[in-house]
Parts: sequence; C-alpha cells; structure tokens
Amino acid sequence: MAEAMHQQTDLPAALCQTLARRGVAPDAVAGFLEPQLRDLLPNPRILKDMEKAAARFLRAVKARERIAIFADYDVDGGSSAALLIDWLRQMGRQATLYVPDRIDEGYGPNEPAMAALAHDHDLIICVDCGTLSHAPIAAAKGADVVVLDHHLGGETLPDCLAVVNPNRQDETGDLAHLCAAAVVFLMLVEANRQMRGQGAQGPDLMAMLDLVALATVADVAPLIGVNRALVRQGLKIMARRSRPGLVALSDVGRIDQAPTSYHLGFVLGPRVNAGGRIGAADLGARLLSTQNPVEARAMAERLDELNSERREIENAVRAAAIEQAENRGLDAPLVWAAGEGWHPGVVGIVASRLKEMTNRPAIVIGLDGDEGKGSGRSISGVDLGASIQRLAAEGLLIKGGGHKMAAGLTVARDKVDTAMARLSDLLARQGAGDAGPADLKLDGILMPGAAQVDLVEQIEKAGPFGASAPAPRYVFPDVQISFAKRVGESHLKLSFGDGLGARIDAICFGAFDGPLGPRLSDRSGARFHLAGRLEINSWGGRQSVQLRLEDAAEATPG
Repeated sequence: MAEAMHQQTDLPAALCQTLARRGVAPDAVAGFLEPQLRDLLPNPRILKDMEKAAARFLRAVKARERIAIFADYDVDGGSSAALLIDWLRQMGRQATLYVPDRIDEGYGPNEPAMAALAHDHDLIICVDCGTLSHAPIAAAKGADVVVLDHHLGGETLPDCLAVVNPNRQDETGDLAHLCAAAVVFLMLVEANRQMRGQGAQGPDLMAMLDLVALATVADVAPLIGVNRALVRQGLKIMARRSRPGLVALSDVGRIDQAPTSYHLGFVLGPRVNAGGRIGAADLGARLLSTQNPVEARAMAERLDELNSERREIENAVRAAAIEQAENRGLDAPLVWAAGEGWHPGVVGIVASRLKEMTNRPAIVIGLDGDEGKGSGRSISGVDLGASIQRLAAEGLLIKGGGHKMAAGLTVARDKVDTAMARLSDLLARQGAGDAGPADLKLDGILMPGAAQVDLVEQIEKAGPFGASAPAPRYVFPDVQISFAKRVGESHLKLSFGDGLGARIDAICFGAFDGPLGPRLSDRSGARFHLAGRLEINSWGGRQSVQLRLEDAAEATPG
C-alpha cells in the first residue's frame, strides 16, 4: 500500500510508509495531511446536556450572575478553566477560580468547598472533574452546577443542572477520546452558536486552540479524529506567541523554535502540572489565564522551580517503588508499590515509569495515616478506570475513578493488600498478565546520509504524533559510535556515523535508569544497530536532524 501511495501521490516513500501504517487510504491523503476543523469538529449538540449547559452559562453571563469554576489541578483542568476565564474576560465578565489542594482535599469537588462556593455564587462549573461527585454537588445548595468532564461515568449521575461528558454511560462513546478542555471548547462553540441565534457575537474561539492543544497532548488523549485537528491548529496558534502564560513557560523551558507536540507533552505540560503536584494548586490555571506578561514570567519561573523539586522527589520515590515492585514480582497482571509518605503529586509519574518498564498496568500508593492515595497507569487493551470503579463499588476503596489508561484511588491502609489482589484479578481477566516485553515496532531502515531535515519535515506532516499516533521509528543498522557521554542525572548524548562522512547526533533520555546507558557509554568506535525517532534540533538558528534513541543492539561481525 505504501508503494502504491508513493506512486500515486509522489510523496516521499518514508512519509507514505507512515501514512499506510496509520491506515490512510491513497485518496484520503490530502485531507489527512491538512486536517480541517470545519470538517472534523462534531456538532456539540450530539453530547447530552450540551444545549442546556451552554444556555445556563449564557444566562449567567447576560444577567451578570456570580460564576465559580471548580477545576482539577492538572494541565487539562487548568486549560479548561483558562478557556472559560478567557472567554468570560472577552465578554467583560469574570469568574472565581477554585482548584483543590491535592494533599489536603484530593481530586475533585469536596463538600466544604462546594458548599462555600454555592453560598457566594449562582453558577458553579466543574471542569475535568465532577462526574462521580454526588455528595459534593448535592452540598452546593442554592447554586446551579454544570459539569464539563471526560472521566468515566458511573451508573448514576450527580443531581445537577447538566453533566456534559462523552464518557457518560449513556453516551455512544464516539467522542470518548476528547479531553476535558475539548469538551469545554465544544461548550463554547455551542454558546457562540446560541449567541448568534440571538443576534450577538461571541469571542474568537480559534485563538483559544493553543489551550486545547496543550491539554489534549498533556492529558495523553489519543491523537485521532478531531483531536489531530485541534492539536495541529493549536500549535499554529501557539507559534504566534500571543498568550503571555505560554510565552513565559516556553521561555523558561528554552523552546526556541515553533512548538511541537513533544514540547506540549514534555516541556510545557510537566511545568504546568508541577503546581498541582507539589506547589500551589491553582498556579497552572492562573498562569494560563493571565494577561499580564510580568505576572506570567514570575509564575512560569516558580513553576520551573517546582518542576525541578518534583523531579528530585520523583527520583527518590521511583527508586523505592521499583525495588518494592521487583521484590513482589514484575510478571504479575498488576505491578504495584506502596510507601510511607510518598508524595501524592508524583505517584502517577512513578506509576507511568513502572508501566513502561514492565508493560503491565501499574499502581503506586503514598501512605499517610490510615489512608493511602494512589495513581495508576494502564497498557493498551486493559481498562483500568472501569476496574478501579468496580473496586470502589465493592467497598475495597474509599473512592476511585478515571478512564481506560489512567485512574486515581484512595484506600484504607488495612485494605491495600486486599484491594491490590482483587484489582490484579480483575485486570488478569482482561489479559493484563499475558503481555510480554513491549515490542519495539520499526517502520523502516535508514542510513545516516538519508536522514535529512527535509525528510523529517515531510514525515512530520503526518503528525502531530503522540498517544495512539506514535511517530515512526527507524533503525540505523551497523553504525559506528563516535562519541557517547552522560548528561544530567540519567541521560545519554552520542554521535554516530556510517563511515562515509554522514554523522547524526542522538539523545537518550533516562538511559541510565535502565541498561542502555551503561551499555553505550564509553563505547567510542563500537558498532551498534540504533533505533529511535527522528526530530529536528534547532540551535543557534541552525537546524539538524537528531535521533531520539530508544533501543540499541551491538552489531556482531559477519
């Protein structure tokens, strides 16, 4: 199919291989390479409660009612809140922002906070949370509550004015891949539509797609369907550098080129998240919504500091969790660890590392007093969120929820072992224990001389790459390492060539957390097969190809 596409379209063979792997038919190539929101954006009204939610929102705006936004403390929650604050500001309105403290209050609405907000406000909008918050929403007496969320819904919904969520049990699931910020964006699309029907004009929504793109990538939403278009267009908006918070964040993250999905997921996202993990919970949302460049710079620098602190805490927890999980066994259907005082803000990241290391669903729990707060990450084909919800329904968890690939939980200390044993059993029924080591799928073979900037630019037209849309991975066979050096705490930089003059630089992040770093360091002159993803590295105004190294095997002579 790739060869036929190459002949029909005259596109580079490497790009055609990527498109064929994505299942793109030759006659659909043009539309895939230039995804248009007007073609892919769904009608917001196909989501239940959408018209009702937008109408109530507009009524509050028109009547100058007091509006509160209750947001989750991660990137998706912060971006969702910033979208609403930005829209309201352009309409000459404002809202109270409330983000719960991860340690003191935990995830989602809680009864004291909701009761206090209801006392002083007419409308409370819960973003990226609320679908399972029956009691807290019931405590919001005297105020209307609208939920804009994407987390897995239960059998019943909280008693409130509207719950807009593509993952409600009575939804079709066609839009289950949307993050919360995309749901908020659709609500604003519907609000603008209703305003036009009343002869009024709403704010420019296209200019807000930078926030939707950031949330989509950072929340690891699959980059399929409309999500591709949202991220592609959002990156173009971000490149204009018009949002002070993202400009400041890009500067402290030393992004000196047009942003890519990698920058959203690995440079900007972790810094926005750092406030919710170990610092001021609302710092990320405030940064994303501020219009003051000086204020934005100060908040971005603080988030950068918190992110460095987060890495130190994470490294300590990760080492302890890996040791504990290894002692328990890494081939079980569930890999898990629990430790005294492990910071709730990093357990999710450590769970991700365990999942990547073992190709198993992973749970990491921080114990404090009589309870433990944990976070989990899953592998493809295993629905962790549904299993966590079942545990909560069975009384083995104090609370828990999430979606297929990620979940959170609170568990009594004396039920940790029982709950994890039961979860392991539920995941085993989904085949979690059947997976071997994760396969490293290769898309083709390249020689160093062929890896040119224009080729990488062509391949990137098939992006953005991320969850459910991995960038193509190539192998460079039998190349010679000319330079290898450890950088930072655990990364490896190296250069390699084919002996014919072509040379490529490579970076392997976290190489010394596994066997790759020791295997490749101080091996100048040795020959290896190297596999990874190609990217363009910009430095000092010049562009060069860089390999993001993922695996290596020593080339044996003959």
